[in-house]
Amino acid sequence: MVHSLNSRKWPSMAAVALAFAMLGGCAASIPPVEVTRFHGEGPVAQSGGILVESASGRDADSMEFRTYASAVRQELQRIGFTDETGLQTVAASEYVAVVDFSRFARPAGAARSPVSVGVGGSTGSYGSGIGMGIGINLSGKPKDQILSQLSVQIRRRADNQSIWEGRAMTEAKDGTPAAQPGLAAEKLARALFGDYPGKSGETITVK
Repeated sequence: MVHSLNSRKWPSMAAVALAFAMLGGCAASIPPVEVTRFHGEGPVAQSGGILVESASGRDADSMEFRTYASAVRQELQRIGFTDETGLQTVAASEYVAVVDFSRFARPAGAARSPVSVGVGGSTGSYGSGIGMGIGINLSGKPKDQILSQLSVQIRRRADNQSIWEGRAMTEAKDGTPAAQPGLAAEKLARALFGDYPGKSGETITVK
């Protein structure tokens, strides 16, 4: 009887081992995030009332924007900011976090286009919208990588000055969990604000 019971347990144990192996493979497949941050003049705020807004031209009611905005709000609250979204006093919030994002397919073998980042929304910065809002290319050509990018600019409402700006970018194979908007938004926001405010002008890789 003992031998019979053990023989019935082996398939279950093998299935458990296989499940753990699959989970490990999934975790290993989560791609790293490239992060760049810039600081404005003076100390970078880490507390105060803040309102998350969409970048100019964005549909703030879209499901995708709400996904990214939610991930950003969660990180801002973790840092110490007070989310004032939905309150009657939002017009008086001390800071505004302007959120933009992009997702696009990169053809196999194609190189990434360089995009700079700089506080104040100068030409070529993420605050200016350059490189943002690019849709998925449906030309029919083979694609193998989905590039997801999140940019956030924190502005002081009193004088509309940018005090902090950052960009996070990752890429994953089309069709994998890491390429899905929900997972990408959470991972990008977490990497972007992980060591907030971060070192100004430095590009790091967050795994």
